[in-house]
Amino acid sequence: MRTPRAGGQSTPIILAIVALVVLAGASAVAVRFFSPGEIGSGETDLYTVRRGTFDMSIPSSGELAALAQIEIRNKLDTRATINEIVKEGTTVEAGEVILRLADEEVLNRIKDAEDAVNNAEAASINAQSNLDIRLSSSKSELEKADLKVMLAELALQAWKEGEVVSTQQQLETSLEIAEINYNRASELFEESQKLYEQKFISYNEYKRDEIAKIEAKAELERAKLDIEVYEKYQHIKDKAQKESDVEQAKAERKRIADRHEAELETVRAEVASKKHQLESRRERLEDLQEQLTFCTVEAPSGGLVVYASSLEQHRWSRGDIGGLQVGSELRKNELVMVLPDTSVMTANVKVNEALSGLIVPGQQAIVKLDAIPEAALVGEVISIGVLAESGGWRDPNRRDYTVKIKLTDGDDVGLKPSMRCQAEIFVGRVEEALHIPMQAIFHSGSSAYVYVPDGAGFAQRKVVVGRNSDTYVEIVSGLEENELVLLREPRPEEIVARLPEENGGRPQFDKPMIRRAAKRDQAVPTG
Repeated sequence: MRTPRAGGQSTPIILAIVALVVLAGASAVAVRFFSPGEIGSGETDLYTVRRGTFDMSIPSSGELAALAQIEIRNKLDTRATINEIVKEGTTVEAGEVILRLADEEVLNRIKDAEDAVNNAEAASINAQSNLDIRLSSSKSELEKADLKVMLAELALQAWKEGEVVSTQQQLETSLEIAEINYNRASELFEESQKLYEQKFISYNEYKRDEIAKIEAKAELERAKLDIEVYEKYQHIKDKAQKESDVEQAKAERKRIADRHEAELETVRAEVASKKHQLESRRERLEDLQEQLTFCTVEAPSGGLVVYASSLEQHRWSRGDIGGLQVGSELRKNELVMVLPDTSVMTANVKVNEALSGLIVPGQQAIVKLDAIPEAALVGEVISIGVLAESGGWRDPNRRDYTVKIKLTDGDDVGLKPSMRCQAEIFVGRVEEALHIPMQAIFHSGSSAYVYVPDGAGFAQRKVVVGRNSDTYVEIVSGLEENELVLLREPRPEEIVARLPEENGGRPQFDKPMIRRAAKRDQAVPTG
């Protein structure tokens, strides 16, 4: 049995040979054969074993996709209704209008947002004016308080440097005068006492001088007491009062400053709040104005219009109602359409996990389209999927990897996304080896054998096979160059010699799969 192609399709022998021959003339990376035998030689369908070179390839199937595509989504922050949409399948140019959404609701919201901005601007201006007034009032009251502090400090300084000195000088002068008057009165009284004893003055004159002395003494004591009272009490009192006036002025200035700062902090907070509200209203208005631009969608670049309802992953949501149309309602951020860039296409094909390890980026491939079978397109593997995909309910045990092949030609064919395709990925080359067509190999258990001419019929001969392509297989041992092998299963009467059957069963006719072990022996891949 032949190895099934990915996707469950087998590659016909004739189609593979034709594809390889076409490639030989079309590209340096095409399939090439050197010194092949002649298939179908005469009536016996014999093939001459010869040494040559053939390419190993992995068949696969899948569909075309654009290498790059732009998604068009509903960017409105609410549901939207389609007013106008370009017809699916249209090729548009960059800047061309491809979608218009209903904008009445957005326009109404913009009008409300403009009113909110105007109100917020008025409130912000009013709050700023109130702040300016409070700042001016605070400045005026603080200047008055500063003046009171300055006057109190000047009064203290004037008292220290003027009034205190003046009072001290005055008291000292009074004390000095009182001492002089007392000394003088004492001297006069002593003279009067002598004169009175000698009867030169009268008793009244004597007593008058005595009284004058007593009065002078009392004045002296009063001058001394005045100095003592001033220094111990009045000076301290005056100093405390003047210093208190300064501290009270400063304290009053601080109370005024604190009160105004608290009031200003409240007003500033209000101003900041009004500004924040204004900024929020403006941002909301800008958002709505941007939302209005989303109601008219222009193509960011040229491409083919494909509705999201036509994509496989979105079909379930639309059913068979005909996809998007005028009046259709879109959810927020819903995918509306894609614009594939068809100038660079890829073939996304499935490869069985048993063969995926042979594929690496840079390998060459030939891609054929189901819709245009005569076109053989050259491509290059650019990536292999990271995760395997299940075969689904039809084959739940199957695991395939998606291989992306970038097409390097086909611009003139009219390629479109989702076109079904078949691909041959060239994973290696068998250089100068004995090889025969795949259909000449048969299996019995784990052994491979061929039919070779033997007299009037054909005999089974055991062979050891090596690497293979979808068409040719390498013969490691069992055959020699220029020997003949039969390309078909002979009729029973044509078989003259058989090999012992393994496991007691009938021979199983199968084509060997490309072996992973062949990878270490393969030459540089084609291209």
